[in-house]
Amino acid sequence: MLVDGEWRTDAFEATNDDGEFDRQTTTFRDQIKADDDATYPATSGRYHVYISRACPWAHRVAMTRQLTGLTDEISISVVEPVRYEDGWEFSDEYPDPLYDADYLREIYAKADSEFTGRVTVPVLWDREQETIVNNESREIMRMLNTEFEGSTGVDLVPADIQNEVDSLIDAIYGPINNGVYRAGFADSQEAYNEAVGEVFDALDHYESVLDEQRFLAGDRLTEADIAMFVTLVRFDAVYHTHFKCNRQAIHEYPNLWNYTKEIYQLPGVAETVNMDHIKRHYYMSHDHLNPKRLVATGPDLDFAESHDRDRLPAELPPALTDQRALADD
Repeated sequence: MLVDGEWRTDAFEATNDDGEFDRQTTTFRDQIKADDDATYPATSGRYHVYISRACPWAHRVAMTRQLTGLTDEISISVVEPVRYEDGWEFSDEYPDPLYDADYLREIYAKADSEFTGRVTVPVLWDREQETIVNNESREIMRMLNTEFEGSTGVDLVPADIQNEVDSLIDAIYGPINNGVYRAGFADSQEAYNEAVGEVFDALDHYESVLDEQRFLAGDRLTEADIAMFVTLVRFDAVYHTHFKCNRQAIHEYPNLWNYTKEIYQLPGVAETVNMDHIKRHYYMSHDHLNPKRLVATGPDLDFAESHDRDRLPAELPPALTDQRALADD
C-alpha cells in the first residue's frame, strides 16, 4: 500500500485481531453525472478504466461497460495478472496507455501525491483533470449504467426495481462476494468456519431462488446478476481450492451452474472472462496461502455448453436476444 505517497510492503494488515478478513474501504468516491456543468460530466472519450482481468471487482465494471455498449466511449486497459510486492504492474504486453507507468501505484500518486491506502482495481480515471474519479466498483457500475447513453440499450438498473436491485447487491456482497475472501484469508479456524458456513448457506438459498426465476430480480438481467456472476465464474477454479470453499462446487448446483453459463454466453461477456489470468493471479499472488505458487490445473469446465435457463421466462432487451440468436446460428 501507499503511505503518504510512499510504497510500503509492511503496512497493510488483512485480518483483524479475531483472525477475520477486514476489507479496506475505497477512497476515491467522486461521481460522473449526465450534466455538462458537473465536475465530471458524462463525456464520451474523456474517461479510462484500469482493470485486472483476474479481479472480480474490476470484472464487474468490465462487464457493465460491455453490456451497456460503452466500449467506444470509455477506454480500458489491463494490468499484469500476478501481483507481487510492488503491487499491480504494467508490462510490454499490458502497458499503461496514458502515462507509460510501470506500476498502478504511479497512477494513484499522480492523482494524490500524498495518498495513503491500498492500490486497487478498478480505477476510473479522468483524462482531462488527470485524476482518479472513483475506485469503488459498485459506484462505477452504477455510473456506467445511469449516466452514459450506451449503444445497446441494455438497462441493468430498471428504475421500477432499483431498490430491489440494490438490496440484492447488498445481500450477496457479505456472504458471497466478500464471503469467499473471508474464508480464504481467515487466520483462525473460528473465523474460517463462520465465513464458509455463510458462503454455502447463501449459495443454497440462491440455488432455490433460481429454480423458480431466471435471474436474481426475476425475469430481468440486472447489476445484481453481474455482481453474482463474477464470483460464480471464479468459484470452482480458485475459491473452491485456494480459499478452501470446498463443501460443494458451483457445477454441482444445477441452477447456479446453468445460470452462470447463461450469463457467460450473453453477447460480449465471454471476452471479459480470462481464466488464465484468474488462476495465475490467485495461486501466484497469495504466497502466504500458496508459498510455492503452484497453479492448480483443474477443473475443466465448459461455460459455453448448453444450459436450461430457457425453461424460465425472461425479459431480455433486443441487444441481447438478437445477438445471442445470431451467435447460436
